[in-house]
Amino acid sequence: RLVLAKPLTYMNTTGGPVSALARFHDVAPDHVIAVHDEIDIPFNTVKVKLGGGEGGHNGLRDISKALGTKDYHRVRVGVGRPPGRQDPADFVLKDFGTAEKKDLPFLLDDAADAVEQLITEGLLAAQQRFHAQRS
Repeated sequence: RLVLAKPLTYMNTTGGPVSALARFHDVAPDHVIAVHDEIDIPFNTVKVKLGGGEGGHNGLRDISKALGTKDYHRVRVGVGRPPGRQDPADFVLKDFGTAEKKDLPFLLDDAADAVEQLITEGLLAAQQRFHAQRS
């Protein structure tokens, strides 16, 4: 069984809805998968991990706090670093550029494939596939 949800809250406040949904469906935190933007990964790159730090990502921090653990899966969708001294929060909230918009469907397909592989074949298989691509 799979429950796919996109909270209607801002990313920074998704912990409550994610935790409530996990409790309602009796899903352990290590079976939760958060798909999120990641500025520390180049655009058009997907990586997968279990647990770890939030890297300054307020949404992940809120999910970790609400779940009571950092040990949940993450599908990290690379958006790249902000140019110059641009504030990272402003950078991730702005629209993609023309070139990025062209590649966005492929990036989102990769993210969906990463979720599917994580569920069907496990973390190691997903990491081997996606960490070898465009690294």
